[in-house]
Amino acid sequence: MSAPLMMVLATLLFAAMGVCVKFASQHYATGEIVFYRGLVGAIAMALLLRSRGIAMSTRLPAMHFWRSASGVTALSLWFYAIGGLPLATAMTLNYMSSVWMALFLIGGAIVLGGARTDGRLVATVLVGFVGVALILRPTIERDQLWHGLMGLLSGLLSAMAYLQVTALGRAGEPEPRVVFYFSLGGMAAGLLISIPFGGFHVHGDWFAATMLLAVGLLATAAQLLMTRAYSIGRPLVNASLQYLGIVYAFIFGAVLFDDPIAPMALGGMALVVGAGLAAVRLRNTVAPRVAAPSTLEP
Repeated sequence: MSAPLMMVLATLLFAAMGVCVKFASQHYATGEIVFYRGLVGAIAMALLLRSRGIAMSTRLPAMHFWRSASGVTALSLWFYAIGGLPLATAMTLNYMSSVWMALFLIGGAIVLGGARTDGRLVATVLVGFVGVALILRPTIERDQLWHGLMGLLSGLLSAMAYLQVTALGRAGEPEPRVVFYFSLGGMAAGLLISIPFGGFHVHGDWFAATMLLAVGLLATAAQLLMTRAYSIGRPLVNASLQYLGIVYAFIFGAVLFDDPIAPMALGGMALVVGAGLAAVRLRNTVAPRVAAPSTLEP
């Protein structure tokens, strides 16, 4: 399966996970959802590693630590931002991760004087973000600036995490092992968040417990696909396709939760899809160059 197709599927699964989170959040606190998401992922990846005969130990513990630390911190900050901002604003700030990624890659290319960043791919990222903004129409009040800053920081850390996933893949690290250590990080973060605020609820509602399990399964499958896509694909192509997640979420919201559909939002969806298709077309027309494992060529 190609990297673009894996990103399309991953974003769909992440959007479906968001629906399950919405249902589960009526019965469980944020820290609990983060913990159980990590628990299901760690168990699933441990079984997958065992079935493939791959050891859980790694020769790159520092890289895994920073990937997990940045990814889990980004997730926690995003949940914090959601608590103090309109959902549309929080999601827009988090989706700036693709813009940050483009800036990191351009800056790295300038500093190192090595790999050349394709300006057309950068343009697809920026057009996709404009589409996201049209869909979500974010707003922010003066007393919400702190939460807005945290949302902005979550997007920056997410970009760092995605680039670290790329580096781990090019260093030869198996995708299940990358997701396994990220899941362990999620469990640790969930415990740290939950214990000071009342601990864990008893699983008394079967529907809520099912939604909690679905969050873990969908997130793990999506994380595995995304990790593989970033390991073998071009980061800026993946970043453009990642915007499709907000289109899926918008459709789910309209169908399942009767969210209003505005003409501006439909125009934004067209921009997002168009930017993703353009990125894939550019990927197929520009011959990739062979790079060293540590090189983050977009």
